[in-house]
Amino acid sequence: MNLSYRIAIRYFFSRNKRSFISVIARIAMAGVAVGTMAMIVVLSVFNGMEDLNRKMFKTFDADVTITPSEGKRFPVSDSVLKAIKSVDGVKLITQVIEDNALARYGNQQTIVRLKGVDSTFSQRGQLDTALIEGSLKLYGANGTPFAVISEGVRNALSVSLEDILTPLELWYPRTGTKTLNLTSTEAFNQTVIRPGGVFFIENRYDDYVIAPLPIVESLLQYNGQRSSLEVKIASSGFTERQVGEDIAQKLGKNYTVRDRDAMNADLLRAIRVEKLFVAVTLSFIILVAAINIFFSLSMLAIEKKKDVSMLYALGATPSLIRKIFLAEGAIVALSGAIVGIVFGVLICWLQTTYGLVSMGMTTALVDAYPVKLIWQDIFFTGIIIVIITLAVSYIPARRAALSGQALIV
Repeated sequence: MNLSYRIAIRYFFSRNKRSFISVIARIAMAGVAVGTMAMIVVLSVFNGMEDLNRKMFKTFDADVTITPSEGKRFPVSDSVLKAIKSVDGVKLITQVIEDNALARYGNQQTIVRLKGVDSTFSQRGQLDTALIEGSLKLYGANGTPFAVISEGVRNALSVSLEDILTPLELWYPRTGTKTLNLTSTEAFNQTVIRPGGVFFIENRYDDYVIAPLPIVESLLQYNGQRSSLEVKIASSGFTERQVGEDIAQKLGKNYTVRDRDAMNADLLRAIRVEKLFVAVTLSFIILVAAINIFFSLSMLAIEKKKDVSMLYALGATPSLIRKIFLAEGAIVALSGAIVGIVFGVLICWLQTTYGLVSMGMTTALVDAYPVKLIWQDIFFTGIIIVIITLAVSYIPARRAALSGQALIV
């Protein structure tokens, strides 16, 4: 073991006999431990929230979405579909028409987000875990079209899947008319469809009505055009970003190609920014706690003046004296950091296993706060503690070296 660390360890255990310096050192250790534990837990919660949002997006959003660079609709030709299918990793292509529409059910009405999808949508199996009632089938055994509605739409319209007599009416303004008379039914295209299933993810997707593509195309008068193409990639060996970039190269500048993370970039960025600000705040808390290390080492340097002068007499250098007190501060901080990391990891494990802290909302997607512990956060916390320890220990270590040298002179 290095000589400076051997002496520092001896000072660390021997000073426990000195009550006042020992109390300050223990306060410093406790402060660093609590700050470290808080940082591990809070960063893990942010990781869990980011992971939860990604799982939530995966339930509804496609792996890769293709939209026109200009406008909100575009014609889909066979050459475009062939170009997309030629990209390695593409498994399914879903043609989509999406726009706002008016939905009526009985005496109730509300604005919904109407999404028309082709037969490949059910093959993606995304909404399977979000289905709470009914079926995800868009066509019945006899070819009867069905709609899959969100929980929010069902509540707003008081929809009953068991009521086979009351249809779901969909209304959309007719295009090509110079004036729109809202009081006339002639101003709207209308269609009826029977609701066959209800899904729930979270409030962001709580206004959706998913219906067969031909019905939506006729209602919205898209005439062979589409608002987007949604791509499902192969389950292994490919990533959304990689496949998205390859598709973008194939299609050119007339199309915007975004993977799932790019589609939800604003929310994910907000989570990361919040995580960064919380990490900075907790770093300052650890710094305040570590200031006790400064006072502890300063008093230890005063107490050990004679020992330091004796070390100088035996041939010690100022560098060795500084290393001794820096090592002393590192031992105090390291002890607190290890305790904090252990308790932080333990709390994360208990939350993951037993869900100790509940979300407190009946409509929450999960019962307890999501937690995801990653080693990068532990490494980041360790780096922060090392920097803070060096910052608060350097001045007392330098003073100890100078004071001992002065006694020799």
